[in-house]
Amino acid sequence: MPRELVNKRRVLIIGGQFSGTFCARDLKKHFHVTVVDAKEYFEYTPGILRAYVKPAHFDALTFTLQPVIERKMGVKFIWGEVMKLDGDAKTADVKPMFHSAIDKISFDYCIICSGCNFGPFEKNGESLWFPVIHEQNRPLSKWSHIDERFIEGRRRHILEEYHKIAGLAKKKATILIVGAGFIGVEWATEIEYFFPDCQVTIIDALPQCLGPLPESAKEYCFEYMHACGIKQFYGVKYDKNSPEFWKQVQLPDGPDETYVCIGVKASNYFMPPEVLSDKGPGGGGWIHFNKHMQVTLKPTAGQESGDVWCDGTIFAVGDCNNGCIGDPMKGWLPFIPKISYPGEEQALHALKNVERLDAMKYGRHGCMSCCPRPRKLKETWWPWGAGMFATSLGAHDACFVMGANENKGSGYMVNWWIFAALQKEIIESTKIDECKDRPIGKLIWHFVHHTPCNFWGRGPFIP
Repeated sequence: MPRELVNKRRVLIIGGQFSGTFCARDLKKHFHVTVVDAKEYFEYTPGILRAYVKPAHFDALTFTLQPVIERKMGVKFIWGEVMKLDGDAKTADVKPMFHSAIDKISFDYCIICSGCNFGPFEKNGESLWFPVIHEQNRPLSKWSHIDERFIEGRRRHILEEYHKIAGLAKKKATILIVGAGFIGVEWATEIEYFFPDCQVTIIDALPQCLGPLPESAKEYCFEYMHACGIKQFYGVKYDKNSPEFWKQVQLPDGPDETYVCIGVKASNYFMPPEVLSDKGPGGGGWIHFNKHMQVTLKPTAGQESGDVWCDGTIFAVGDCNNGCIGDPMKGWLPFIPKISYPGEEQALHALKNVERLDAMKYGRHGCMSCCPRPRKLKETWWPWGAGMFATSLGAHDACFVMGANENKGSGYMVNWWIFAALQKEIIESTKIDECKDRPIGKLIWHFVHHTPCNFWGRGPFIP
């Protein structure tokens, strides 16, 4: 066996979606990479709302992971759920899909890209926007008769929901959307566009829709929904047990169907409690991390980040981590939205530190082997792409915001109407193309993240 293959270290990637496939693609040259995912398919989550009202669109959003990861990327894929991550032994207990026994997977480095759930009011965190795939959650699910770990199970759930909405439309039913963030606004406008006979009402506790985004985007979406006949009520807290609440939103007899579109919930069931937050969105359970994206223990009083866990060889990126370092608004790293772009940016920071950590221990790879070893790891930063939001308004309208940050009302609406809808379609199709490891998508998106210089944003000029 060639020497370079013998000397390769092992990297375990937990999660095979945006950040997971991103890490696998970049690390495969210098490491033995294994990707583990509890479901057999990739799903483009930002576009999944459209599939519920137009099921044919589901095929454009998904693909089976194994052929892409193993045959195209050339790395190992395991379809199974990580049940426990042992930092001291550097092993992961994985329950394969078609085997009752637990497999132990050893690693030298691990990157956690496992995402999160979107149902904060549900015990298992379930929602329509993400499949129910974890073993402890499936028995509790409202749709436990469907196994969404299979791509056909996910398709069946989408079809069931589609026919339910179609039935509501036939009787001109009332639908309440709780939460007027970008998910709630998209869901309300998708239902109105494809099922115009439904009487849609949207509410939010904030005084306007789209929470922290700029006034221009809020006004644009408000006017669109108003023109479409979607009833809007703001500054109203959802209380399903209060008759006064139902009178306030002009639904005295209650709606025929309610969709809750607010918040997130952690799903880091495989991590030990000493590295998980006690507080945070959905009741906590988020992975603590430091400036180098390494998993840490819970910070003590006065610490922004805790001590490094497992000698710094385990990293947490994207939706699974705590989202901030220190105070969510004024700390070293303010809270980062749980969307795909910053997740991939954090993945790049983490994998670069995996490479640097490996070079510090064993020397550099390939033609760089004669260069001095790096002395320290790179620090992460608040990615400028975390302030980009594309909000669909039906099939032929949208608005696109750039430059938003942790400050309320920040950012600029730079694109709108059908042009923004076309932009969102281009982003969706090219991003899925990249995740499929195809050349056009890789050519476009590789340079989005691997920029040689940062001309704006909070990162260093030379990353």
